[in-house]
Amino acid sequence: MKILFAGPSLSGTEFVPVRAGEDRVLPDYGLTCRGPAKCGDITHAVDQGFRVIGLVDGRFEDVAAVWHKEILHALSAGATVYGAASMGALRAAECHPFGMIGIGKVFERYAFGGLEDDAAVAQVHAPAEFGYVAFSEAMVTIDATLDAALAAGAITDEEHALIRTKADGVFFKERTWRRIFDVVSPDIDRAAERLRPHIRNIKRDDAELLLDVLLERKSVTMPQLAPDFAGWQFNETSQWRKLRA
Repeated sequence: MKILFAGPSLSGTEFVPVRAGEDRVLPDYGLTCRGPAKCGDITHAVDQGFRVIGLVDGRFEDVAAVWHKEILHALSAGATVYGAASMGALRAAECHPFGMIGIGKVFERYAFGGLEDDAAVAQVHAPAEFGYVAFSEAMVTIDATLDAALAAGAITDEEHALIRTKADGVFFKERTWRRIFDVVSPDIDRAAERLRPHIRNIKRDDAELLLDVLLERKSVTMPQLAPDFAGWQFNETSQWRKLRA
């Protein structure tokens, strides 16, 4: 049994629920789809018998976020857990030494590229009934776009640095391309015109890659546990027992 937790990273597709709190079951794919995961949802999925879990989007502001401990519990129970794009990339970067499988560029940046800011993947989005449409842009998308524009010669190194600094200074709930273009236009001529052809939704790219793996359209190399983590055992702490209760 396979389950996917996704929202804004896959908005507009058949792989997100259309009602809050309800599953979207796709028998043709052998896949159950739920909205962004919160603390306890991974554990609940394991209890329901799901043994392949894809984590893309997660909740973090109004409720407790997905706990690392529940991912370790899922792995210890024999589940395969994938993470990509957003909350999934964050948790995969933190849990891949234990066997969680990270997929995509955002995961690689968190795990190996020096990215540390959790808010770099944060977005404001609509509820399930409106398709989880994103109202803001994640900083990782801004970075990918600036890198693509720089590689294409559309902006200079100095412009890249200035645009990134100004974009990073915009509160994540207000960080839209329009807002970014507004704050950079006084200093950089034709910024919007030069950047638009290079806009890349890296979170969407990574989420679709994880989806391809879940649907067995693509394969990934299973991670080798780090020597210090080989043979690790799940520790049922008092906090864990409280969560289970």
